Amino acid sequence: MISRRQLLGNSLVALASASVFPVGAKPTLSVRATRTHYDSVLNATLPTGCELRAVARVGEVVGRSGYRWHGLPDGGACFDRSDGGWVYVSNSELGEGKGGVGAIRFDRHGEIIDAYSILEGSSRNCAGGRTPWGTWLSCEENGDAGQVYECDPNGGSAILRPGLGACNHEAAAVDPRSHQVYLTEDITGGCLYRFSPARKQDLSEGKLEVAVVDGMTLRWEGPLDVFSRDVPLRYQLPHAARFHGGEGIVYANRHVYFTTKKDNRVWSLHLDTGRLSVVYDAALYDEPILTGVDNIEVSQDGELLIAEDGGDMQIVVLDRNYRAVPLVTLHDQDGSEIAGPAFTPDGSRLLFSSQRGPRGEEYGGVTYELTIPG
Repeated sequence: MISRRQLLGNSLVALASASVFPVGAKPTLSVRATRTHYDSVLNATLPTGCELRAVARVGEVVGRSGYRWHGLPDGGACFDRSDGGWVYVSNSELGEGKGGVGAIRFDRHGEIIDAYSILEGSSRNCAGGRTPWGTWLSCEENGDAGQVYECDPNGGSAILRPGLGACNHEAAAVDPRSHQVYLTEDITGGCLYRFSPARKQDLSEGKLEVAVVDGMTLRWEGPLDVFSRDVPLRYQLPHAARFHGGEGIVYANRHVYFTTKKDNRVWSLHLDTGRLSVVYDAALYDEPILTGVDNIEVSQDGELLIAEDGGDMQIVVLDRNYRAVPLVTLHDQDGSEIAGPAFTPDGSRLLFSSQRGPRGEEYGGVTYELTIPG
């Protein structure tokens, strides 16, 4: 049986014809062709040994909880619990105050024991990010009015965090050392932001800065006026770096990695040196495996997982050499996008959603769980 460590480095298709984007790091996982199997019930191609199940369907009650799963499930994350179980939180990208965040609680065996809302009344909650102190930052992709809410996965009250600015927010990543928050903006010509809290583990006060790039080195300038009603954040500093549709962002090993969908790139920012680099660029390949880059997750071994918005409806692994390796493919869901990939705390399961599902409708989404053999 393929181990979990091997699985995330293995290709689901032969890579003989694939181009390789060279970098200096040596991968810890081998990349080689392996067998796949087709799940005829869920219409998906999976690595041999893996199993896929639907844990929630939009509009239907989750388990015996009484909570109906929200429409347009998007960014998500998993949080461990003291009883050995975990909670999966999922944004809702519904607009007009119908968005928010839902949560599913699992026991240590992976059985659903509850589901509930942890944020209501917000709009177009797209992605977000985990904090080191165990909360979820839910970001509104709601034009220049988009806000960030700090949510309790266990069901406490959500808190608006205006200091993180109002913009077309996409996602957030938190440096576990400094507790600085890095934020992407999903708009052409959008910016990359950094919020530095006045006190660690407290996002109520601090300063918001914007990225400026000299060559391939990034620095931060500000503070920005987060309460300005006249000048949007991205225009307050004319020489700020511009990115083509910022999407998912994640922290790993003194780097933040983020995606830009409009040019199909994955970026790396070294937090200690400010070095900015492109680690994947679909334009370099005649037939790129990964397109429609969107939400991003990192495995326990440091591989990046990218969810496709469109593309081939895949979750694609970038190994330590940043080679693209398809992991999961959903078939006949071209009107949807994959969102919210998140590993459980022990890495044995990967949860994610098909936002609009097989029907391609606002209320047709499905949230899945991929079980990975140990």
